[in-house]
Amino acid sequence: MSYDSLLIKDSDRVLIVTEKRKRYLVQVREGKKFHCSEGFIDTTQLIGRPFGCRVTSNTGSRWVVLNPTLADRVMFFPRTTQVVYPKDIGYIIVSSGVGPGCRVLEGGTGTGVLTSILAYLVRPYGKVYSYDVKDEYLEAASLRLRQLGLDKYVELKHGDIGVDVAETDLDAAIIDVPEPWKAVERCYSCLKPSGVWVSVSPTVEQVVQTFEALDEVGFSDTSCVELLLRNIRVKRGMTRPEFIMRGHTTFIVSARKTVKD
Repeated sequence: MSYDSLLIKDSDRVLIVTEKRKRYLVQVREGKKFHCSEGFIDTTQLIGRPFGCRVTSNTGSRWVVLNPTLADRVMFFPRTTQVVYPKDIGYIIVSSGVGPGCRVLEGGTGTGVLTSILAYLVRPYGKVYSYDVKDEYLEAASLRLRQLGLDKYVELKHGDIGVDVAETDLDAAIIDVPEPWKAVERCYSCLKPSGVWVSVSPTVEQVVQTFEALDEVGFSDTSCVELLLRNIRVKRGMTRPEFIMRGHTTFIVSARKTVKD
């Protein structure tokens, strides 16, 4: 990595973390000011400085300017649909086994958050086949994938995940649609033997129907988990859990394709 790549350039996106720990994804532009509740800065002053530098707003608030990770960038995508949160994405990735070279089916492109993470993981030889029934979601996801430089690892397709999937011999199917049980049979035929099914559903009723469909079609090693995340307020003599936590977001169902006798 060259030293120049560590310096902030005009048009770069940076993650600003304020003194009160507010986080903002900001594009640096010559002459552009960034405003928030803790004051403002002229982003021109960031050009040529290293990522990780500190700046002071007009009100005296001290901010840190960081190089945003992929997770930072995708979590600032416009919320046109409910997104899958990082706490759930981590478990989905580990349980699905998605990695470099994998071929992955995604049902429900939505905002493209999970699509982007999957594309990043399957590089350089893998592919994500992402289906959605709404063209506006696919168009928005296409733009965001191009911005991230991940578009060549994804094929975005208009179609019903339970009917229209053309791909076969896939390593994993990751499903985020209102009625995942309707996609079980089609996904079974598209997956490799021992391939992984993962679906996310907000309600217990959806989980029950999905479990029954998975069992009927021929999946095994079925499980369902819920992940809760609680931040800790750290201050000497006063360290304790935060009063407000992100509780239930979704149930994660996983299963493996077994070969019928």
